[in-house]
Amino acid sequence: MVCNPSIMPRAAQRVERHLLGRNPIPTQTPPGSPAQTGSAAVRIDKWLWAARLYKTRSLASEAVSLGRVQINGQDVKPARELKVGDLLRLRQGHVQRELVVKGMSHQRGPAPVAQRLYEETPQSIQSRAEAAERARLAPEPAATMEHGRPTKQQRRDLQKGWDKRWSASVDD
Repeated sequence: MVCNPSIMPRAAQRVERHLLGRNPIPTQTPPGSPAQTGSAAVRIDKWLWAARLYKTRSLASEAVSLGRVQINGQDVKPARELKVGDLLRLRQGHVQRELVVKGMSHQRGPAPVAQRLYEETPQSIQSRAEAAERARLAPEPAATMEHGRPTKQQRRDLQKGWDKRWSASVDD
């Protein structure tokens, strides 16, 4: 059945490659379908990327390696398999989140499908809201500065005080 590839239609070429043992026929499963979100285990770094919690898989892997992600209260490695029902605790910047895994996915899909892969715990939602409120009410750090950078004269005045003493002990 081998013939000139320029003459054969693409579908026939794929079937021929499959029959010859090269390149299996890709299956088209829509994101979020039961075949894709089954109960099979998935690597934690891949799931974090597919659930759109991290922008790239390497960022997800790095976060797991640095101990910012825990499964059921235990630090894990990026190759750890995640299962449906696991409690996931992760830290992104100053934000702490607790998620319950509801589905599995090997590939990154649209945001609405990715949000169905997990459910955030009510305690996590409440603590994130409280942290956001504290950050909103906190004073701006730059507002405490009166004049900004010291002038050259002010720096020299600061240095004069340090030149008189050569050690931290008080010698009277």
